[in-house]
Amino acid sequence: MNGLMMDSQLTITSIMRHADRINGASEIVSFTGDNPHHRYRYKDAFRRVRQMANALDQVGFKQGDRIATLAWNDYRHFELYYAISCAGHICHTINPRLFPEQIEFIINHAEDQWVFADPMFVPLLEALKDKLPTVRGYVIMTSAEHMPETSLNNAHCYETFIEGQPDTYDWPELEENTASSMCYTSGTTGNPKGVVYSHRSTVLHSIVGSLPDVMNLSNSDVIMPIVPMFHVNAWGTAYNGPMVGAKLVFPGPKMADGETLTHLINEEKVNYSLGVPTVWLALIDYLNATGKTVETLKKVVAGGSACPLSLMQAMDKYGIYMHVGWGMTEMSPLGSYNKPLAWMDQCSEEEKNAYRVRAGRIVYGVEMKIVDSEHNDLPWDGIASGLLLVKGPWVCEGYYRLEDKPALDAEGWFDTGDMASIDEYGYVTITDRVKDVIKSGGEWISSIDVENAAMAHAEVQEAAVIGVPHPKWTERPLLIVIPVAGTSPSKEEILASLKGQIASWWIPEDCVFVEEIPHTATGKVSKKDLREQFSDYEYS
Repeated sequence: MNGLMMDSQLTITSIMRHADRINGASEIVSFTGDNPHHRYRYKDAFRRVRQMANALDQVGFKQGDRIATLAWNDYRHFELYYAISCAGHICHTINPRLFPEQIEFIINHAEDQWVFADPMFVPLLEALKDKLPTVRGYVIMTSAEHMPETSLNNAHCYETFIEGQPDTYDWPELEENTASSMCYTSGTTGNPKGVVYSHRSTVLHSIVGSLPDVMNLSNSDVIMPIVPMFHVNAWGTAYNGPMVGAKLVFPGPKMADGETLTHLINEEKVNYSLGVPTVWLALIDYLNATGKTVETLKKVVAGGSACPLSLMQAMDKYGIYMHVGWGMTEMSPLGSYNKPLAWMDQCSEEEKNAYRVRAGRIVYGVEMKIVDSEHNDLPWDGIASGLLLVKGPWVCEGYYRLEDKPALDAEGWFDTGDMASIDEYGYVTITDRVKDVIKSGGEWISSIDVENAAMAHAEVQEAAVIGVPHPKWTERPLLIVIPVAGTSPSKEEILASLKGQIASWWIPEDCVFVEEIPHTATGKVSKKDLREQFSDYEYS
């Protein structure tokens, strides 16, 4: 016997229709290259979305065609999210920070038909244009008066492209498993791999991401997604923001600029924001240097890489509570979110801090388990650490055009490549990436735990740990540190500060100082580049 309920399809179109009709008065504010303070309402945005859908039809797109974007967070990019997907095409967001060779590979592998790009990326595309055989046209995301001269074939100005198009559109009735968007992994090992999201997976992810025990979003919130829209759909905020009617504030290309972020937060009264730890370091540095405050900002979430307690405590001083979230491109990305449980109010500060730095509590819709090297299940006791496997309705089951490389094991679990422990309450602790864990004398050392301990030192700006060869122990951790500007800590005092924070045998024998630590295109510390940089290092 089946239930007697309507079979309504879960599509991004349903989010758009709801936001347009119910939340149309909510605002979207953007910093763009041609307008430092663009402001309009959801109903204005979706009127232009309908114009863009008509323009796409006029070009001759068919359902399922891939349309690429190379763009920052702003209102035009937001419009493309909806116009492309709701018309039945696939919105393929590309990270412009990748190497040109990777961007070339991604566009060709996805067989993108057109590319929408911010003006600053025109030179990049001009250098690649003769290597992109499937691309038939380009749209530069700017106004007519700011349209750059370009050698790109069939190039259009965004505003001219939609100008004069009807603002009504007959949206197709899409099946909920229709592909909606595409994002490629950063390709730290081998070529990037394409993850294809569906309308259904996106809607479910948006609903769960808005729940009280996750981001707790509502119409009264003012959200600033600093995490790029080219990186896993800005962690879903381009969808759950309109779903609940929250005001959106987009920082454009200024997402790492402390001054611009501070201005936008104070001007627009932002109370919730999302970004990688390096973004929050930049904000704190600016606030500390200027004496300014961000009174309305009460909560932020950090993701993408481990967040040290010292950064959380630095945010505390400004009245900002930092939550940690964990996920992957392959997970849309939400897997866990760190929000304290009620009983934790009675815990000591030390106990609270031990939970704060964890990757969060498993959210509804995602299943997880940890296994040993033989794929035997390990207990959820907060101690046992093993390979983290996941499954769920917004977890990928395969990569685009890689049918010969299955993403799931025989039981349908996705291998995250992370080592983790899980406790009885469902809190996840990421102990390391499998490829980054250090094996010393037959025992595992978590590079993340050593990095977090080092970051607690007042004169450490950023820290990274890699394993290097050792004549006795096979491998030992090497601590790499960027000192706080204006300080000159000694390696002896930094290493001494680790005592009592981590196991004594985890403490590195050496610490080296650098001016810069390499990061991946998504803001994570690039351990691969560090290992290459220190490939000649030898412990005596």
